Amino acid sequence: MQSRSADSYAPAEDTFFLADHIKNEKGVSALEIGTGSGYLSKILEKNFELVISTDIDFKSLVTQSQKTQNGICCTGADALGAKFDLIVCNLPYLPSEKIIDRTVDGGPEGLAIPLDIIKSANSCLKPGGKMLYLTSSLANYEKLIQSTTSMGSAAKVLAKKKLFFEELIIVQATKLLS
Repeated sequence: MQSRSADSYAPAEDTFFLADHIKNEKGVSALEIGTGSGYLSKILEKNFELVISTDIDFKSLVTQSQKTQNGICCTGADALGAKFDLIVCNLPYLPSEKIIDRTVDGGPEGLAIPLDIIKSANSCLKPGGKMLYLTSSLANYEKLIQSTTSMGSAAKVLAKKKLFFEELIIVQATKLLS
């Protein structure tokens, strides 16, 4: 199983779409899962006191083109004990029979890896905190939203952007108060 380093996964249309929807978010703490280049974390640093970036690829954390201060090499949010006001993730959503590249392959229906990430992230979200994740019409995004809701969040489609071969979808999940 491979993953790409930050120099090979530069910010693209999906990253910029998600960036447009996080730039006005504010709070004390934010987490970006799968930081890649660090582009989204750099935006979050403007409005949050603490921003943590995670990635499964250590080389991505070391070579980020948008260098951030707090990078942690782990899957999802597994290594973190903190709770966050906001968690963002550009999910690996491409449907695939085999997971060859965890940065883009989501598994069958584009769900296996995204569900693992969301489950991991949900445990690090403060009650009332928000998770914004990007997925695609190529994945079974409705099932992803249902699964997110079953984990104790109110989930809804926040925005959609039509591209030539797919529609990008940003989902907002707000963790219900316990």
